[in-house]
Amino acid sequence: MSIFERINRLFPVWAILLAVIAALVPELFTGLAGYIKALLVIIMFAMGLTLTKGDFARVVKSPKPIAVGVILQFLIMPLAALLVSRVLGLSTELTIGMVLVGATAGGTSSNVMTWLAGGHVALSVSMTMVSTLISVVATPLITLLLLGQSIDVPVLGMLLSIAQLVVAPIVLGVVIHHLLGTHIQRVEPALATLAMASIVLIIAIVVALNAGRLSTLGPVVALAVIAHNSIGLAAGYGLARALRFDTRTARTIAFEVGLQNSGLAVTLANQFFTATSALPGALFSVWHNVSGSLLAGYWKRRHVSNAPPAASTSRG
Repeated sequence: MSIFERINRLFPVWAILLAVIAALVPELFTGLAGYIKALLVIIMFAMGLTLTKGDFARVVKSPKPIAVGVILQFLIMPLAALLVSRVLGLSTELTIGMVLVGATAGGTSSNVMTWLAGGHVALSVSMTMVSTLISVVATPLITLLLLGQSIDVPVLGMLLSIAQLVVAPIVLGVVIHHLLGTHIQRVEPALATLAMASIVLIIAIVVALNAGRLSTLGPVVALAVIAHNSIGLAAGYGLARALRFDTRTARTIAFEVGLQNSGLAVTLANQFFTATSALPGALFSVWHNVSGSLLAGYWKRRHVSNAPPAASTSRG
């Protein structure tokens, strides 16, 4: 096992360690806020280097996982947000924030965690793109249906952002892989380490930027966010397996369902509601990166089955 592979296996440890340091000494990382987009581009480019045109071609030929993943996401996450809010007795403002998180599209973190967990990256990227397009209508509609509130979604900004941060760097990576495929394979463990270091640093920056808010949230709101995220991950994986998808596809769907575009939820809450409504999204942005990295690290060490449940004894 190479030094890079040894480092990569400890990904959850690095994520938690940096998150704790950032919470205790936020000034170490707050000055790096302007680098979050650049770090995300690095991650997406590194992922693109490991993909081929054939990976995306197979996704186009089998669209069923995309449809299932997106449907589960827009059904499970909004309803789970409302259920958790009701059970824990959250205020109207906090309930709005929870539902906004649940009604947004899949976050780009799902693409990163899918890669690190050994899932289908091309499928993950495709699901994120489709859910983002659908969210243009779905996010305000779901919010209206569940909360009786009407909001406008920054359509152009969302699409432009995902094109710049996700599509462009991945496409560039795929092109370079096509030209230099043999050489790329030799450095894949190093690419994974580069991506891991970038996502750990992003987690630290997000924690540092929200350190003040995190200290005022209280245990009930933290519990609500953790429960919401956990329901999404568990239901996404469990239902995908129940629908006879293989382990890699189920992992991919789990991350797409459970990891949301919480940054957009925070933006919408601040723009149309109150600062309090933005708190669930702020905490979710921290927690889903930590939980995602822990789950990705666990799944990375587990056998990956490409067979449906009935034909495999692997539990993924």
